[in-house]
Amino acid sequence: EALWLAQRDHMWWYGDTGIGCFALSALDIALWDLKGKALGQPLHRLLGGKVTDRVRACASSHPNKATIDAMAAELAGMAAEGYTALKVGFGKKGDARLGQDMHRDLDFVAAVRSAIGPDVDFMVDIGYKVRYEVMQAVRVTRAFEQYGIRWIEDPLPYEDWDGYLRLRDAIQTPIATGERLWRVADYQHLIERGIGDIILVDAGRAEGVTGWQRVSRLLHAASRHVNAHAWSGAVLTAASLHLTATAPNHIIFELKPKQSPVQFELVDRPVEQHGGWVEVRDTPGIGVEVDEAALQRHLMK
Repeated sequence: EALWLAQRDHMWWYGDTGIGCFALSALDIALWDLKGKALGQPLHRLLGGKVTDRVRACASSHPNKATIDAMAAELAGMAAEGYTALKVGFGKKGDARLGQDMHRDLDFVAAVRSAIGPDVDFMVDIGYKVRYEVMQAVRVTRAFEQYGIRWIEDPLPYEDWDGYLRLRDAIQTPIATGERLWRVADYQHLIERGIGDIILVDAGRAEGVTGWQRVSRLLHAASRHVNAHAWSGAVLTAASLHLTATAPNHIIFELKPKQSPVQFELVDRPVEQHGGWVEVRDTPGIGVEVDEAALQRHLMK
């Protein structure tokens, strides 16, 4: 933690967000991994110990098929693989056209709920490309509520904190937000304003393992839930698994349901779900080794 503080003090000239935070986060994750391997201890033990031996897996995906039936069937297939939670992102590339037409979006949510049944958690991530204003977000979320969505994610631009407060007073569905923040101080402000119910924290940008755990503790003290925004790569996923396991206020752990090089080729033991759960590893450090040959192969592309 002393090294984390020294790095944070050093980067003031370069800015407290952006590339400076990415660098600090990467170095912090690497140093925690190095410490764990030097001591022969898993990251979760260095952080005080895991509160669970396994975490519930959530398939986090961006549907891109042209028809609602095809997208609903794809998500039902993920549920059949054991996932008990599913999250979909609107406003993405492909033929899905989610986030463009409220009536189509409502038909999609209804079809998914019918396809996956009542017992699977279903979350909707509106995403930054879909620009709702407050009352539209209220109408959309209230319409989704009849199908029991677990949470609505980033329904408004992340900086519209007044809008989030108005939305929170008008709906019954929990709001998830926070993935675009950078610093522990940013999350402190979010908590103080009463923004959101499930707060997404990305250890790859929000000041690393040290920053993530600091935020998690703040959220726990404020009776909010934390969710690891760890979808982007195998190293971040491995570190975030340990972080999630140490957080008594976590709900699920998001994974890519389809294999991709950045998640499944760059490390020796990629994190996977089995029967809807991810086992928390006791191997030293973050529990993976980077495949240098695979890294070099992809850098050459």
